[in-house]
Amino acid sequence: MTKAEPRGAGLLRSSALVGALTLVSRVFGLLRDVVIASLAGATSGADAFFVAFKIPNFLRRLFAEGAFAQAFVPVLSEYRSQRSRAETKALIDATAGGLGAVLALVTLVGVLGAEAVAWLFAPGFAQDPDKLALTADLLRITFPYLFFISLTAFAGSVLNAFEHYAAPAFTPVLLNLSLIGAAVLFAPRLEVPVEALAWGVLAAGLAQCLFQLPFLARRGLVPRPAVRLAHAGTRRIARLMVPALFGVSVSQINLLLDTILASFLVTGSVSWLYYSDRLVELPLGVIGVAVATVILPVLSRRFASGDADAFAHTLDWALRLVLLIGLPAGLALMVLAEPVLFTLFQYGELTPVDVVRSAASLRAYALGLLAFMLIKVLAPGYYARQNTRTPVRIGIYAMVVNMALNLVLIWPLAHVGLALATALSAWLNAGLLWRGLRRSGNHCPGQGWGAFIGRTLLANGLMVAALLWATPDFASWAAASVQWRIGVTALLCAGGGLVYLGVLWSTGLRLNHLRPG
Repeated sequence: MTKAEPRGAGLLRSSALVGALTLVSRVFGLLRDVVIASLAGATSGADAFFVAFKIPNFLRRLFAEGAFAQAFVPVLSEYRSQRSRAETKALIDATAGGLGAVLALVTLVGVLGAEAVAWLFAPGFAQDPDKLALTADLLRITFPYLFFISLTAFAGSVLNAFEHYAAPAFTPVLLNLSLIGAAVLFAPRLEVPVEALAWGVLAAGLAQCLFQLPFLARRGLVPRPAVRLAHAGTRRIARLMVPALFGVSVSQINLLLDTILASFLVTGSVSWLYYSDRLVELPLGVIGVAVATVILPVLSRRFASGDADAFAHTLDWALRLVLLIGLPAGLALMVLAEPVLFTLFQYGELTPVDVVRSAASLRAYALGLLAFMLIKVLAPGYYARQNTRTPVRIGIYAMVVNMALNLVLIWPLAHVGLALATALSAWLNAGLLWRGLRRSGNHCPGQGWGAFIGRTLLANGLMVAALLWATPDFASWAAASVQWRIGVTALLCAGGGLVYLGVLWSTGLRLNHLRPG
């Protein structure tokens, strides 16, 4: 274990820091979506933009935060703890060169073949040639975002491996600010307003990439890209990344399948799924992604040093923290689906009918929120040990089940069936990941799990009862002013949180119980 490694309260502080900065980013993300909903609503233009934005984002999860990070961080952590500074820097340089070359090629193909890519990811748009053409036009603008944001994620992985979490966690704020600025300042001046959003995406990618450089420079880690195919470290990263390309991105593939099938449904279906997914992403990012970001390099170093007990304790702590926050977040979203959607999005082009449709898919996604979070913290238990094959195998099972459920549930439930299939397959994925870690001995539940689960279930039950009792009816929300919506929603969230925390406190849970061993 290195001297600087976060331990005990330090690990909790690091997670809290990432979570707090991620919360800032997600709040700005909600403001961004409020502006987009007001500008485009659930129209054909909105559907086209969301698909054009989702494609490079999906590929980013493969080339950056997803498969690449899960393969790169463990190898980089090993080099840092067992090799010299020069060897570690050489690995960073070689990885930057190889990743940059691949990204440049993929970006070029994506821009030149935008029409084919748009049809591949949203084949249902072929029924409306104008909608498909607009999607392709927007994709030509947004696709280069993949190049910049993937290099941004690479820089963030380096910083995280050296215990600098703040800058990578704050960086997404720039995307949200860019899109808000594009929508407010430039959209009204363009014949096709959603084109402004596409240019905002591209500008944000460049800004985020440049933002990371000073933080790397302070640590002498700015890469000098060099394509070195013979470098042993990059070959190992490539071997680990190939199966991880599928395994770690299963949830993204499932969401992409939702988009493909939703493109065959009525106009607005893609947008309804987008708005509901964005609300689920808020707690997922604040806790699930934050904890996963911190524990991956820590688990990697503890595995490399042979500290099996510390490895198991870190994983056990992460699971408790996710359960403590993920379960009430999912239940609250299910109860407050319409109020939250009315408060955030029901202005301008978005209608009350759109709120009802989005609320239905939000409840379905919220059913799987805890599972999405569990996947985020369970998968590092494999990748930290440089085991990418097992998550791939599990991911294949989950995706096949998701595809089958999509085809079964889309007929009676339309877009809601797609969201429900994603949630159910996520539970399968999380359950199999947990079972594998238990069988291998890498997760050994610590003391007090029975009491912890009991008090958590009691607190969640009383919170849900309080929210159901206090929430006004649908008609009140539809007719209310903006100020009333914001005020009542804030009171409901605060009141529900107080009930939940109050029950936990009264049953004996204290802050020191959340500190990792």
